[in-house]
Amino acid sequence: MKPVFRLSSASLHFGRPATAVRALSEVTLTIQPGERVALVGANGCGKSTLLRLLHGLATPTAGQVALDSEARQAMLFQRPHLLRMSVQSNIALGLWLRGTRWGEAKVLALAALERVGLVELAQRNGRKLSGGQQQRVALARAWALGAQVLLLDEPTASLDPHAKREVEALIEEFAQQPAAMTLVFASHNLGQVKRLASRVIYLEQGRVLADLPVHEFFSGPLLQLQYPAAHLFVKGELV
Repeated sequence: MKPVFRLSSASLHFGRPATAVRALSEVTLTIQPGERVALVGANGCGKSTLLRLLHGLATPTAGQVALDSEARQAMLFQRPHLLRMSVQSNIALGLWLRGTRWGEAKVLALAALERVGLVELAQRNGRKLSGGQQQRVALARAWALGAQVLLLDEPTASLDPHAKREVEALIEEFAQQPAAMTLVFASHNLGQVKRLASRVIYLEQGRVLADLPVHEFFSGPLLQLQYPAAHLFVKGELV
């Protein structure tokens, strides 16, 4: 199968060479279609930067990043950006920009809202929704556009427990649909990682220090022996 992402010694530095901040350093990894990959690590370890690199929002300073140009991608941030218009129009706009006629785009937008259980809010101003509702609208927008790859940056970090459960359930449902969606997400919630991921990548200071199947990351003997920093992180002992 053709990989969705292939990174070869990809590095990303910010600033002038003499005082550059190293955000990512020599990251090499491959993500296949249908994988559910969690990015974990302390604040500032490079999770968000890696997601932006995968989505083409940043260019590597060194190394290579190869993307599957045929795979449709969508990225969700902690706080989705919604325009000051109706929820329905926020979703329809993306379809219209892609070439769908406006009338048809609005019909498809309603179907997407029904998919996430928000059809009754179709005419509400998108900016007036709660955080959980905005994330569900963002997921509806990705679904309407036929996203095959979903990148998420702490998608439930600022939500209350009920909204977290709703958004997480939708993410899991999308990832398990018949045409398996590729999921790459950053999270500090290790319970969420256990529930959603099939693979865990642990980053520290811009480097990948561990890359394991989820069951081995949390309970396998290799973690403590081969990846002591990741083991301490899982135990909550890494500062």
